[in-house]
Amino acid sequence: MEVLYEHCAGLDVHKDSVVACVRIAEPGGATSEVRSFGTTTSELLKLSDWLEERGCTHVALEATGVYWKPVWHILEGNVELLLANAAHIRNVPGRKTDVNDATWIADLLAHGLLRGSFVPPPGIQEVRDLTRTRKQLMRELAQHTLRIQKTLEDANIKLTGTISDVLGLSGRAILDALVAGETDPERLAELVHRGIRAPRAKLVEALRGRVTAHHRFLLSLHLGQVDAIRAAVARLDEQLGKALGEASRMAELLTTMPGVADVVAHVIVGEIGTDMTRFPSAAHLVSWAGLCPRSDQSAGKRRSTRIRHGAPWLKTTLVQAAWAAVRKRDSYHRAQFLRLKARRGPGKAIVAVAASMLTAAYHMLRDGAEFHELGGNYFNQLNRDAAARRLTRRLEQLGFAVELRPAA
Repeated sequence: MEVLYEHCAGLDVHKDSVVACVRIAEPGGATSEVRSFGTTTSELLKLSDWLEERGCTHVALEATGVYWKPVWHILEGNVELLLANAAHIRNVPGRKTDVNDATWIADLLAHGLLRGSFVPPPGIQEVRDLTRTRKQLMRELAQHTLRIQKTLEDANIKLTGTISDVLGLSGRAILDALVAGETDPERLAELVHRGIRAPRAKLVEALRGRVTAHHRFLLSLHLGQVDAIRAAVARLDEQLGKALGEASRMAELLTTMPGVADVVAHVIVGEIGTDMTRFPSAAHLVSWAGLCPRSDQSAGKRRSTRIRHGAPWLKTTLVQAAWAAVRKRDSYHRAQFLRLKARRGPGKAIVAVAASMLTAAYHMLRDGAEFHELGGNYFNQLNRDAAARRLTRRLEQLGFAVELRPAA
């Protein structure tokens, strides 16, 4: 096979060690040299100097947890780096050692058989870390909310059946009063905001329970955690605004798309960046995100069309944004969802809407343009004749005689 890189190296990265194999192509054949290094900063600097002494121009390493990141930061700028998916470069079965892994990675890199993963620039990586941390904090907030509801049910306080948001204005006032020792349902009902539609008699009965000191302790504990998480989220949002910098303008463009609020726009920028030249086309980006059917055929039969894991942080956010987008009436995304839902079901339809939103985001970030709404009648205008035949056939099935004439 043709050798693309004559001086390259493969790294097998672990928590405490890095095994490096330098491969040098010579007229008589290729020679390899293997050496192990630690993962401390001084050891990684030695690794960088050693690779430079051997004249390495390209280095490949596996995406092993978070252990590859310090190695990447030290070597970045000195050599051409390639981050490979570990599932794509499995070694030959029965010959599994660290030295063999590093040698195998170097051989694959030399012949151009590795496909690099997308690694955003440092600024976008900071945004990505902040958005992912924010999502984890919001998950913890939801867990504490569920624990509060469980404690209320144990005390026979039916607050969740009368108030939609337990931690809202009315719910928080009632919880604080319960922690303070108030048990009179009449006084607790007076704390409910007038915007709550539940009848007062129903509220009084729902708030009539048996709250013990144990319940008050648990409620106080969880409410303290909720306040701490909300304060952390506020600090994180402030830091996120600073980390976005010039990318904040692109994030504002994304918010012109239905279903995309500031949080979703920040996640999109953090996961894919603002430089769309890294992806040859919008279809490549959708495939990288895991929002398109996989290609899995054998003997002329399609075995599976399930979407792959892809980018889980981006995928889940886009699917949530798609559910919000399809609620907007007379919109392209709603028309697309209803059109596919009838044939493929809501699950596949919402994934298709998420893929369309990511496609639109690709062009918006590439061209610096706002979202252009195609309208809910887009698909009908796209193929009027087919739509007319379909509707005519449906009316004939219902027993009507249909004659089509063009409007004046």
